[in-house]
Amino acid sequence: MPLKTLVKISNVTNLSDARYCAGMGVDMLGFSMDIDSPDYIEPRKFEEIRGWVAGVQIVGETSAIDLEAIEQLLATYQPDILQVDEAALLPYLTTFDKSLILRVDLSQLTLDHLDTLFHTSASIADYILLESNGPLHFDDELKAALQQLASRYPILLGTGISAQNVHDLLANLPVRGIALSGGDEEQPGNKEFGELMDILEAIEEE
Repeated sequence: MPLKTLVKISNVTNLSDARYCAGMGVDMLGFSMDIDSPDYIEPRKFEEIRGWVAGVQIVGETSAIDLEAIEQLLATYQPDILQVDEAALLPYLTTFDKSLILRVDLSQLTLDHLDTLFHTSASIADYILLESNGPLHFDDELKAALQQLASRYPILLGTGISAQNVHDLLANLPVRGIALSGGDEEQPGNKEFGELMDILEAIEEE
């Protein structure tokens, strides 16, 4: 059954998450290519997982800011889409002929900064992924700002989403889609994946 909106899963680290999400009809599966990331996935394991999932776009996620390092990662992983954290890189990355996602940390930016960033980056990035590494309060001001931005730019909302509020958010914010995080299956009792399942089940088309 299709999902009500475009869904990207970030930081996928294992085959069971990848297969479950692909089976649920998500659009993109993201894998961290950064060796110093807690969610890093080595090329061999990445290839193995990729061989098991069909019909999804594979996103290579990196916070690298060195173009040569990024070129090397692209050669190794060959993702369909490249996700970066640094807006200044975008003009240079167009030469790689990949769809681009710019990841933005909402907790680090004022609303004015956000507006400027969108204005300069959105013509190049195919999607702008809004996440938050710190606590984020979805107040009326932020919602109003996101509403305006989402009506003009291709936003993937990757923060503040729960199974309880996902319908509300999608009804009120004209975002292009949502982004959820995979988890580490080595930790028993990790509820992250349970939450992810709940949200995906909540947005299944009847």
